[in-house]
Amino acid sequence: MSDLFERVTGDQDIIKKLLANVPGFKGYLEKRNRKISDKLLREAVANRFEQLWQRISGLQLELISSGEIGRIDDLEAAAIKLRQFVDRIRTASYGYSPFFAAVKINSEDLARVYEYDSAMFDLADEVARAIDHVEASLGTEGLPAAIRNLTTTAQACLDAFNKRDEIMINFQAGGTES
Repeated sequence: MSDLFERVTGDQDIIKKLLANVPGFKGYLEKRNRKISDKLLREAVANRFEQLWQRISGLQLELISSGEIGRIDDLEAAAIKLRQFVDRIRTASYGYSPFFAAVKINSEDLARVYEYDSAMFDLADEVARAIDHVEASLGTEGLPAAIRNLTTTAQACLDAFNKRDEIMINFQAGGTES
């Protein structure tokens, strides 16, 4: 875990990555701005995944027009997972209370939260690549495998959000994640 913390505090790669992905995302490290920063982060993540979800919807229309109606349900599974992810990001409360109270947060725990935040953007890139693969596989025998990969990648988004949520719930309970 010290390697992760060194990455966060040393060369600030994760922080720079977050700053590059979220317009107006300054002050993430400043206590008084964390609630606003959390909201900006979640809006940026949700907007990015909303665009990806819309791409899947477009693919479903292409499947209909090409007569591959049997594949729509398979693609819908991925769309539902992404929709759930977007909805969870948008509806989660902004700014977890321990960040704003006088509670001291372990630097390693905070580094883990930054890692999950950064991972959400990496996951968006993975989902985009999986959608690209589905698009490239339209009309080929590789389409079912491409759709399965997209569904698995969409599930990874939900899993990542749930892990981050576990850390935040643990902060609220006053513990640390093991």
